[in-house]
Amino acid sequence: MTVVRTEKLVEDYALNGITVNALRGVGLSFEAGEFAAVAGPSGSGKSTFLHLVGCLDEPTSGQGEIDGIDAASRTKTELAMLRRRRIGFIFQAYNLIPVLTAMENVSLPLTLLGEGGREARERAALALEEVGLADMGKRRPKEMSGGQQQRVAIARALVKKPALILADEPTANLDSKTGKEILELMLGLNRSAGTTFIFSTHDKMVMDYARRIVLLHDGLVESEIRK
Repeated sequence: MTVVRTEKLVEDYALNGITVNALRGVGLSFEAGEFAAVAGPSGSGKSTFLHLVGCLDEPTSGQGEIDGIDAASRTKTELAMLRRRRIGFIFQAYNLIPVLTAMENVSLPLTLLGEGGREARERAALALEEVGLADMGKRRPKEMSGGQQQRVAIARALVKKPALILADEPTANLDSKTGKEILELMLGLNRSAGTTFIFSTHDKMVMDYARRIVLLHDGLVESEIRK
């Protein structure tokens, strides 16, 4: 089953009066259960591609489908619901809410979907257990290490059981040992739950773990490697 499909995806934006061609017609498909990396140097378009796939931005032109849904035909409200229900996000800066506990951070996506109460707490507790933080539900982000915060972010992305998880440079703020532990964790979740992961990265370790690598250069697909 195809989880992501893009056709002739173009993204232009203005920077200091100059038009930047971030993506110049990218067509890619990702199947359910993939563990893939979109890689390339800074300015290659990899983060832009993830933002468009995640419906965080609208393309200048081209098409994108997420889990069979044509993003171009949806309103902003419908795209927001698509993100809430079908896409999980993991960011390099973790993006946890500082005043909330780990349990509250993880359960927040369920609350936004109207699934509060005991069931949401139980699902959040299970998600924290899956990432090895069963005993840290009451801690706030400032009371956890960077690796632990990223584990909370992974649990938050997984708790609603999305079709797709997008991870934008998830190891960038971690030391190599912790980064490897996080990648092992995500690979294990990919294998056990069949969740599709797509990374944007320039980290060789992430590319070593990925089973498919899409190399971007100047907004175009330069090559692909499948393992």
